[in-house]
Amino acid sequence: GCQLAASCDIVLAASSARFATPGTKIGFFCSTPAVAVTRAATGKVAADMLFTARELSAAEALQAGLVSRVVPEGQDVAAEALALCRKIAETPREVLANGKALLAAQRGLGLGHAYALASEAMACSAGRPAAAEGI
Repeated sequence: GCQLAASCDIVLAASSARFATPGTKIGFFCSTPAVAVTRAATGKVAADMLFTARELSAAEALQAGLVSRVVPEGQDVAAEALALCRKIAETPREVLANGKALLAAQRGLGLGHAYALASEAMACSAGRPAAAEGI
């Protein structure tokens, strides 16, 4: 579950949710979950989880960057997720695809190169029909 959450772009969590990589409890290191977890959560929190099998609360996971939002107790997580999906669906597919591609491409770059790539992407986006309509 934690690896799946760490692999997602946006994660909603019930306030009662818990997140862990428990491999060290049973004698092995969670190597494949480590790839996603170290990219999603802050480095020191990810290391703590992976080396000690520490379980994070939803609030801790939010603070560490492992989840996007915590749904308060008593609210329907599925309804919140559906509302989020509807909100995302309002955005033109091309805009989302370009944005997702940019997020992935700039992650491994230095700051200057990332801004150069983002500036180029923004200039290209400005000339597309969705932007012309929005502007």
